[in-house]
Amino acid sequence: MALISDEYFELAKVSCKGEYLNPDPSNAQCNYALRLINECIENIHKPHVLEPECESVASVPNDFGRGKQLLEYDSINLLPSEQDGPRCRDHIYALSGIWANDPTVQDALHTRKGTIAEWTKCNDSISHKYSAESVVPYHKLLSKKRGRALVYSGDHDMIVPYTATLQWIRDLNLTVEEDWRPWIFNGQVAGYTKKYKNNEFDLTFATVKGAGHLPPEYNPKECFAMVDRWLSLYPL
Repeated sequence: MALISDEYFELAKVSCKGEYLNPDPSNAQCNYALRLINECIENIHKPHVLEPECESVASVPNDFGRGKQLLEYDSINLLPSEQDGPRCRDHIYALSGIWANDPTVQDALHTRKGTIAEWTKCNDSISHKYSAESVVPYHKLLSKKRGRALVYSGDHDMIVPYTATLQWIRDLNLTVEEDWRPWIFNGQVAGYTKKYKNNEFDLTFATVKGAGHLPPEYNPKECFAMVDRWLSLYPL
């Protein structure tokens, strides 16, 4: 995406030897390369590299009344405007919290009283004792069974970039059945796809062109068509 230079990339690739998350502190050249790269991308919006980096307002105020005041006070500015340029997607997320915490909405959804104090878009308070650093071993096990899988990535996502998704797919050692090609929606290239196979297991990988971290949020029509074709056993 032209965010870092070829020189920075090659320097990191050679000096870090694939370890970019927890590099050796004594590896001065690697740490220098990563510092240069970080200076280039630290202000980039990671879920979608083309959108503005904004202060998050996705969490809902503790008092629902204050959340409703936020909506009434700045309802126009919470929404994107083509005339005024891009606005923060997190501002739109605030609306989901206001909506989901409305008692009338919860009644309509038949939410049991007392089961949750406050709905939040991302619940980071769940306690757990075990974290899996990698689920590739599980995918390797599943790839030896009978079944089908669809794996897709937005090509403007920096949180889980499509290149990383392709890397763990390669680690499954599947056979390429259909090589890289564009897939079309409404007469336009909607992304690119590649199909893999291992006996009675097949995996379809697809990118969604122009989409970010959660592709259906950015390109709902294209993603619906993609899933619909896959479920119908129709090629993308």
